[in-house]
Amino acid sequence: MTMTLNAAWRSASRRIDRLDARLLVEQVATCTHADLIAHSTRTLSADQLCRFDALVGRRASGEPLAYLLGSAEFYGREFVVTPAVLIPRPETELLVDLAIERLRSLPNARILDLGTGSGVLAVTLARLCPGALVTAVDLSPAALAVASGNAVGHAVEVSFLAGHWYTPLGESRFDLIVANPPYVAHADPHLQGDGLPYEPRIALTDGVVGGDGLACLREIIRGAVTHLRPAGWLLVEHGYNQAAAVRQLLGQQRFVEIGSWCDLAGIERVSGGRLD
Repeated sequence: MTMTLNAAWRSASRRIDRLDARLLVEQVATCTHADLIAHSTRTLSADQLCRFDALVGRRASGEPLAYLLGSAEFYGREFVVTPAVLIPRPETELLVDLAIERLRSLPNARILDLGTGSGVLAVTLARLCPGALVTAVDLSPAALAVASGNAVGHAVEVSFLAGHWYTPLGESRFDLIVANPPYVAHADPHLQGDGLPYEPRIALTDGVVGGDGLACLREIIRGAVTHLRPAGWLLVEHGYNQAAAVRQLLGQQRFVEIGSWCDLAGIERVSGGRLD
């Protein structure tokens, strides 16, 4: 059995979002949107149609589109993603914007990305700050493999280290530390929806039963004091209702100029401070 590209697109659009259906058609047929429009009567082979049906079924079951496509966009660039890493979110781009503002006067800055996952923060900062020395840490070897591949794909040098937060860093110090750590509380009902059951739980929640989701943020903020250079900055992403708690944690350490910044939805999404 075969089917034209247009017919496959129309058929899938009855089961999943129309844009998702289009992107999956283009993925299986190895074509662009322009090709799909110009050659809509081209047919999918029986093998391609079988693969397409399987992908549509997985999407209809809630599996994130990024995992089906094998990539996701972040800060205007495409990054490889697999189920071993969290899918990058647009709100995390705020971390990049804030980091760049603080690096303008530091052309040879030393940057640390904790819990790098797919490497989007480390790779993007390495691209935008070509004189910087970027280090990225993750506990997951599978995640580091994805991140290393993304660094190669974007032609940047990043030093990737395996370990728990600051453990593999010795006495190294940095001008800027960024982190998008697990911050969803263990029992948060949001973990059961919006494709999150397909994403690595270790990247979403600290797993502390009865906890508030702040365990990793506490550890990162405490450790930053001994891994930042004088006047260095720490910037962390956190949950929609955690900004005040994170500012308090920063205030308990040697941080000044403490603040929180809103994402495009107006939610306080990133907090940070400068080491005094």
